Amino acid sequence: MKLPHKAHVAMVDGENFTLFRNTGQAFEPKLSKEEQPELNPTNFSAGVRHQDDVGKKLGRTQLDELAHGAAAAEWLNSKAIAGTLGDVLIIADPKTLGEMRQHYHVELKERLVGEIAKTLTGEPLANIEKAIASA
Repeated sequence: MKLPHKAHVAMVDGENFTLFRNTGQAFEPKLSKEEQPELNPTNFSAGVRHQDDVGKKLGRTQLDELAHGAAAAEWLNSKAIAGTLGDVLIIADPKTLGEMRQHYHVELKERLVGEIAKTLTGEPLANIEKAIASA
């Protein structure tokens, strides 16, 4: 994947959200950690549509995790609307990414250079950079 120089990389899962910036070249990303935004997950109705009867009974859909994904999307939306977020790549586990997509603002969509539906939180930066380059 071509990741523009200075593009942001938002890595999200149901509990964590870390923002990186590409300080490398487009086809050879080098990530540096920018910040770990503090989120206030308040949208606990997020993800209700993901629950079927079996999922509700077995507790397979964690509303806290989906609310965190919605809060991450809202944070990214606010930065895109304010003009402080340029190109952005979003890396999230498939369930979180699916929830985030439901909350993308048009300003965020315009800045989106790609998405990777994979859990990479906790991985060394070299593995994340490799996953981006090969996507």
